[in-house]
Amino acid sequence: MAELWGGETTKAVENFPVSGEPIPVGVVRWLGRIKGAAARVNGELGLLDADLAERIGRAADQIAAGEHDEQFPVDVFQTGSGTSSNMNSNEVISSIAGDPVHPNDHVNMGQSSNDVFPSAVHLAALEAMTNELLPSLDTLATALEAKADEYADIVKAGRTHLMDAVPVTLGQEFAGFAAQVRQGHARVSDALPRLAQIPLGGTATGTGLNTHPEFAAKVRERMSADTGLTISPPADPFEAQGNRDGLVEASAALKVVAVSLTKIANDLRWMGSGPRVGLGEIFLPELQKGSSIMPGKVNPVIPEVVAQVSAQVIGNDVAITAGGMQGNFELNVMIPLMARNLMQSIHLLSTSTALLADKAIDGLEPNLAGLERHAEGTLATATALNPYIGYDKAAAIVKEATASGRPLREVAREHGVEEATLSEALDLRKIAAGSAAEKG
Repeated sequence: MAELWGGETTKAVENFPVSGEPIPVGVVRWLGRIKGAAARVNGELGLLDADLAERIGRAADQIAAGEHDEQFPVDVFQTGSGTSSNMNSNEVISSIAGDPVHPNDHVNMGQSSNDVFPSAVHLAALEAMTNELLPSLDTLATALEAKADEYADIVKAGRTHLMDAVPVTLGQEFAGFAAQVRQGHARVSDALPRLAQIPLGGTATGTGLNTHPEFAAKVRERMSADTGLTISPPADPFEAQGNRDGLVEASAALKVVAVSLTKIANDLRWMGSGPRVGLGEIFLPELQKGSSIMPGKVNPVIPEVVAQVSAQVIGNDVAITAGGMQGNFELNVMIPLMARNLMQSIHLLSTSTALLADKAIDGLEPNLAGLERHAEGTLATATALNPYIGYDKAAAIVKEATASGRPLREVAREHGVEEATLSEALDLRKIAAGSAAEKG
């Protein structure tokens, strides 16, 4: 590989042999987009020779298109402003554009690492959340909604505290899952407008020193036109320069999605446990052998992956939160860390939610016999007798049924509950619908 970078990149590679992991590729490509738009705007403003502006623009377009990802070797754990990666992009673009293009005087004109690098991070996250994560969440929610409709009339045991509770329907549970994902979609969407506010134009400290007053607005307008994304000015240039609250907020929305997905994944694992000595209420698709020693064993591999991804996203959020706290005066110095974790979280959630929909939810089947057995077996249906015989008498019936192992209906008859009352009160579908008949 011919090296297109220069001396500053070489120094950074030597100075930061930390993880062996470069900055996220999405950030690299947005550095290219920003540099290309900046050069062309500087050309329009008469600040940069038209030929140089176009040569820089074409070179930057190659970076944005991913043609030179390997030319960005600087470790992600580097100087906290991302200066090394900004210099890396300046040098690579300068090299591609050719003499007499200068990495600082021409490619970096009107810019500073302190406004360019965080802008690239914000926009990389904005693009990935808009074009990857939100569609994946929509796919998962749609799959869950389809199952909610399909299972609307399948009654099952409800559970609270992992103990038997009054019956619900399998459709109600899946509708709850779908609503969780829809709420997560809304939370992510709500964070996007503030994530889209970038500090570009503030240069070193937010004052805009050495940049044209129209530069930032024109660059934003050009990038918005090229990508279809809404890219906004900061609420205040010093707010945007000194902190990365937009990244923290975005990560927080991802954390809530991860919490929701953990609940859904664990419920699927519980319901699918067995097949004979677990709950055995659903059949997840059989994707691969579950054991190298136990023949025929099948594991809930996709929900397990989702749970692991969720744990990673929550861990990433902790680090992003800590990084966001390190804004001192006019600059946050944890931006590469925040970029790494946020981009990883977006990617992991995008891929795992799509997998959950495709490889688990779409092919999931109810175990009707198991569901019916548990729905009939739960003693919590005695709750529906309360309006007829009172809580204390119903509790006595449950206690005796529990001790004897006999059916609730049988014990209730012995306690003098009439057959008509039992038929009316213990209609499982009415109970699941919350419409059990009231006394009288």
